Amino acid sequence: MLNAVINFFLLLMLCGVLSWQAKATVLIDNEDVKAMREAAGQSGRFAEAYQQLRKQMDKVIAQPTDVPVPVDAGGGYTHEQHKRNYQNMYQAGQLYLLSGDKKYADYVTKMLLDYAALYPTLPRHPQRKSSNEGKLFWQGLNEAVWLVHTIQAYDFIKDSLSEAQRQTIEKGALRPVATFLSVESPHTFNKVHNHGTWANAAVGMTGYVIGEPKWVEWALYDLNESGKGGFLKQLQQLFSPDGYYTEGPYYQRYALMPFVTFASAIEQNEPERKIFEYRNGILEKAIQTTIELSYNGLFFPLNDAIKSKGISTIELVHGVALAYQLTGDTRFLDIAKQQDTVLLTPAGLAVSQALDNNEATAYTMPSRVYLDGPDGKQGALAVLRAHTKDKPAVVFKATSQGMGHGHFDKLTWQFYDKGNEIVSDYGAVRFLNVVTKEGGRYLPENTSYGKQSIAHNTMVVDETSHFNGKVNVADRYAPTLLFDQHGDDLQIAAANIDTAYQDTMLQRVIALVTVAPGKTLAVDIISGNSPSEHQYDVPLHYQGQLTYINQAVNSYSKTMSALGDANGYQHLWLQGEAPFENQPAQVSWLNDNGKFYTLTTAPLQGKVMFTQIGAGDPNFNLRNEKAVIVRQRGQSARVVSVLEPHGSYDAAKEQTVASTPDVASVAYGENNGVSWVQITLKDDQQHMLAYRTAEAANKVSFAVNGQQYTLTKHAQLFKNIK
Repeated sequence: MLNAVINFFLLLMLCGVLSWQAKATVLIDNEDVKAMREAAGQSGRFAEAYQQLRKQMDKVIAQPTDVPVPVDAGGGYTHEQHKRNYQNMYQAGQLYLLSGDKKYADYVTKMLLDYAALYPTLPRHPQRKSSNEGKLFWQGLNEAVWLVHTIQAYDFIKDSLSEAQRQTIEKGALRPVATFLSVESPHTFNKVHNHGTWANAAVGMTGYVIGEPKWVEWALYDLNESGKGGFLKQLQQLFSPDGYYTEGPYYQRYALMPFVTFASAIEQNEPERKIFEYRNGILEKAIQTTIELSYNGLFFPLNDAIKSKGISTIELVHGVALAYQLTGDTRFLDIAKQQDTVLLTPAGLAVSQALDNNEATAYTMPSRVYLDGPDGKQGALAVLRAHTKDKPAVVFKATSQGMGHGHFDKLTWQFYDKGNEIVSDYGAVRFLNVVTKEGGRYLPENTSYGKQSIAHNTMVVDETSHFNGKVNVADRYAPTLLFDQHGDDLQIAAANIDTAYQDTMLQRVIALVTVAPGKTLAVDIISGNSPSEHQYDVPLHYQGQLTYINQAVNSYSKTMSALGDANGYQHLWLQGEAPFENQPAQVSWLNDNGKFYTLTTAPLQGKVMFTQIGAGDPNFNLRNEKAVIVRQRGQSARVVSVLEPHGSYDAAKEQTVASTPDVASVAYGENNGVSWVQITLKDDQQHMLAYRTAEAANKVSFAVNGQQYTLTKHAQLFKNIK
């Protein structure tokens, strides 16, 4: 009977009684399909993207399909070919949806039939090493990504299939993959983690398309429908109330795709669930937060991040388009314009038409604190920005551990200026999908160096990483945000933690202060306090070439040795050191952006060491980046520093301007519960940052060098005090 109905409809189409666009897909509304098809035949961004994709895919479908037996891990031929296949199927399906040209559907059909023949024959992948094993791919995560794309392609072209073809494809490929990702992989499917999110999305969308409502319930509530796992639990646990994703922006970007795609499918099929209203619109907040956790188009490299990823990644392109479609907020169009990628989706159409009409308004990146943890009580990430010409910015990480991808780097910071990372974070020790580097996996040095505290700009006690490098301990604790304050000339945040080490309290206060038009300084006060004596190291990893040190350095360039034996120290060459006997330290370097940067400290009792990454690295897996490390000993230690951007250098013109800093000295003091940092410039002009970490309900008076001041907030910048 069903075949007779299908044949009748095909006959009507041939007779022109029923056009192809009258069909409905499960994942996209029929009226949206009609609107996209009309736009594809007109002018504008959407039509241009459509025509460009047709040219691209016409070359692809002219080639024989290739569905190889899986052999390689990430980056290898078979791995990359299966990735290309799901991308090509998805895009060919889109073209069929928009054009009705059956050659695109035929291409997808051939590929799906090939997979239906292959998949039932596959054992677990031969290169599997992850607990989340795959069959087509070395890990099940990639299998889920394959199904998220492939089920959409199937939905787009299934009206072109015979009943026999549908049965073959569903029985041989779609159902087995969904079953493998769910009931055969419960440890991943029920896990609150980005791997679980992808699996939930893949199985839930497949449930909608092939008519398995039970699978949708599994995807939403876990295999036992208990609510302890599943998509809704992911939304509850992985995002803070501010939309911050616990593993950091690199993984937040990656996880957005299944969140956005599956949520759209839920809204299309079961709008009564009101998925976009869930947790006060958490998905929209997550998209906005992902955008804001970037600088000059690249994400802040927190935790196991690959530093080349940014706002133009396809996952965030989908997120931005959806955010605009949901809200109509024209600031999202500014980001879409920067992304310069047009999606052939309903959300992509809305963005394209608005951009064609020049409706974009500027998206100004804010200074803001993003709370961490599902209840917002597991620390925070502070992003401080000064809206001056070179857009200096500070990232202050006082967040939770970030699960297995987290690093042991509480209270670390990074500094950005004039488009570049200046005070840097290493990110992940990994060459993603480079087969010759451990198959593109994380390298051993990711554990022995990248995750260790000395690899970050924080305080390290007794050459031991925070929480002794144990994830199960670190997961239980997070810093406490003491205060944050934002204004025109002052952006500041403070946090502490007393669990990173057994008997030591770490505290850091970070500020951006604009002391004159276009003149913004970063102020950093980090301290460690303990009843016992310890060694305190405060590294600062910088990007650039050292140009000046205000003290004679004992150089070890001919006899370099590693700084230590473990916890990341074994990977640092000690290149030189300089003792400081109650003296200020001043170090300058030149960045690739053509500016000089000088770090000036308040007088130190200790030494400054100069290091380079690369020791204990026989396979040359680490980048040879540099750091200065301030070392002090005692029951307590405090390092007070001011980072000053200044001058310029143009090699082509052989022109140098202001290569020496304006900051002459930095002093620190405390009075009546108020801490203060006084900055003296070469012209004897002085500026002072005063702050208190206690409650700031009442004003307080304090004295500095015999002069009385009044503090009415947590912090205040006193300019031109002399």
